[in-house]
Amino acid sequence: MSTKQFEKLTPPKRFITTHRHDGKAVFEGRFGEETDMLTMPDGIAFGLDYTTKGVPISMENDEDLDVYSGYLKNPPGLSISGGNVLRHVDIPPSMECTMHRTVSLDYGIVLEGQVDLLLDSGEQRTMKVGDVAIQRGTMHQWINRDPKKYCRMLFVLVDSKPLVIAGRKLGEELDEMPGVKPSE
Repeated sequence: MSTKQFEKLTPPKRFITTHRHDGKAVFEGRFGEETDMLTMPDGIAFGLDYTTKGVPISMENDEDLDVYSGYLKNPPGLSISGGNVLRHVDIPPSMECTMHRTVSLDYGIVLEGQVDLLLDSGEQRTMKVGDVAIQRGTMHQWINRDPKKYCRMLFVLVDSKPLVIAGRKLGEELDEMPGVKPSE
């Protein structure tokens, strides 16, 4: 089923704050307010709202803004080693992404529509607007079963140490997600 027949969601806006030289808070203008949405070959669209490297995050001399600027020019994979990612993901009607795993702690919040979260064990939950998933390095898949409406999710991915389960180190598994490059 072609997703082109359905109206896509309006690109989200992001408002980044910073400081003037006198210490007063202002909105940062160099990135614009609209988040660019990059559509993958399977129709799922990603928006890179913000990224950072290191903990604690250095905001001195706008170092974090420079890191984000670099990732806008050369987008990362799903997660960033030693950093975090804030992104929007639009899942088209009747679409399921590939089963995958990241080496990160992920917070996923449904903003519009609804989506099923399927785990590799076969367990599943339906998430509606406002519901939150905390992905702890598990194999999972997002499925939008609605034949007419997009689902929009907001994700925060925080780098983690790889999990070791039953003596096996679990790494990133993207199972050839179309258009998604491996994480750094």
